[in-house]
Amino acid sequence: MKNFAKFLLFVLLVSAGISLLYDYRLKHGGLNLPSGRKPEKYTLASNSSVDPKQVPSLEALNRERRALVKSVIPSVVAVKTSKKIGIRQEYGLDPFEFFFQNRRQLRSPRDETLVQNSLGSGVIVTNEGHIITNSHVVTDREGNQVDQIEVQLSDGQTKKARLVGADSEVDLAVLKIDDPNIKPLKLADSDTVQPGDFVLAIGNPFGFEETVTDGIISSKGRPSRTDFFGDLIQTNAAINPGNSGGPLINLRGEVIGINTAIASTTGGSQGIGFAIPSNTVRTALESLLKQGRIIRGYLGIQSRALQPDETGSDTDGVTVAEVMPGSPAAQAGIQPGDVIRKFDGHEVKNFNALRTFVAQTPLNKQVELDVMRGRKAVKVTTQIKEQPIDYQTSGVTPRRKQPQPQPPGQPRNQEPADGPLASIHVEELTPEMARQLDLPANVRGVLVSGVDPDSGVAELQKGDVIEEINQQPVTSVADYNKIAAALEPGQPQVLSVCRRRMRSFLVLRPR
Repeated sequence: MKNFAKFLLFVLLVSAGISLLYDYRLKHGGLNLPSGRKPEKYTLASNSSVDPKQVPSLEALNRERRALVKSVIPSVVAVKTSKKIGIRQEYGLDPFEFFFQNRRQLRSPRDETLVQNSLGSGVIVTNEGHIITNSHVVTDREGNQVDQIEVQLSDGQTKKARLVGADSEVDLAVLKIDDPNIKPLKLADSDTVQPGDFVLAIGNPFGFEETVTDGIISSKGRPSRTDFFGDLIQTNAAINPGNSGGPLINLRGEVIGINTAIASTTGGSQGIGFAIPSNTVRTALESLLKQGRIIRGYLGIQSRALQPDETGSDTDGVTVAEVMPGSPAAQAGIQPGDVIRKFDGHEVKNFNALRTFVAQTPLNKQVELDVMRGRKAVKVTTQIKEQPIDYQTSGVTPRRKQPQPQPPGQPRNQEPADGPLASIHVEELTPEMARQLDLPANVRGVLVSGVDPDSGVAELQKGDVIEEINQQPVTSVADYNKIAAALEPGQPQVLSVCRRRMRSFLVLRPR
């Protein structure tokens, strides 16, 4: 022990000597300077090239933006989770071999515990300390709660959080912390948001806390991956992994959306981000707080896509392709072929709009539908009921490409051998594979088993799951082949992809 102390003292003295020598040479100009060379003379600019009085509007914009960011930052939190995962270690190298090279032996099989950590964002929305974030931030693949949830406030405090409720379909979760000094943000009316509106996205991308990016609303009504609630808000404010659950803020410091996904060819931000609208968030929040789960209303119809010759104002509305037995639509007498033009007084432009109206309608409320049946206008009434657990909501029945004539003697082939997705190879997604890839519980699609090199779709990787093609759900390889075979070769294709716990839209453009 005495020898070790002497050795440690020697190391400290040598280190101190080297540091003093380095400082001396640096101060006397001897470091890295050729023999006989003198230090260069330099003079830094002392005046700005632009007088602030020449750009008063920009100066005012800077001050206002600082004030806006300062007012909302205290309400945005970092969400940190951890979960213990049991694994079976079949074999491995003795860890001591890295220090003692002469000891190299295999360990016997044994059970070990791996701690899995994740990081996301959230925003405080009530005086009682309720926080909105994404479901995938605080639950595992099966939708079970992680072992520990902590939130870090802007002042550096860390608080333990309780999971009030979560829903993987909408990808929203509600947390609760106890702190009398919190500052909640108001949930705005997302229906009033318009393309071009200025927005801020705040969160913890890649773990960099309190990161602020700005942009505008690029578009509204982008389709989400669920038929249960309204569509997504698109923004060009930079959103990256770790922004999940963070707020999209308007000029009044109100929450107009919760950041949830990106469209990218690289996995990082390319200026196409998506947020769950605040009206959807409010509906989900109230349902989770009151019932502990999200109560979904439904109408019970399937609709079909427009045919190529169906354009113009006469096609506004939703054309009913199928009516579910026992559903509110069936009880109202809705028939296949009917066109729903109004829902409870609201103009229905398309299926997405109708879906949003239904989602925001309280259960058991009596609603009136304006329907065109042939050339006759019909009014019917019904009550919006809670959606059955096993109800399938595929939304729009996709329009299939008409079969093309085949040369005599040649078998008909639906494989997309010559289509836009020919370079992508897929296979069925099994429950076992989903567990191995740590995919969310609600993932439905096909597994990418390989991508041809130099194909122009290098952004896809082996192990990705394709959930949709151009908004059409993919649930099997057969679905994938049918949809892929009907694609137009010269048009861009939008794939909804899940890569482990992250979802994004990938745009494949023809080369």
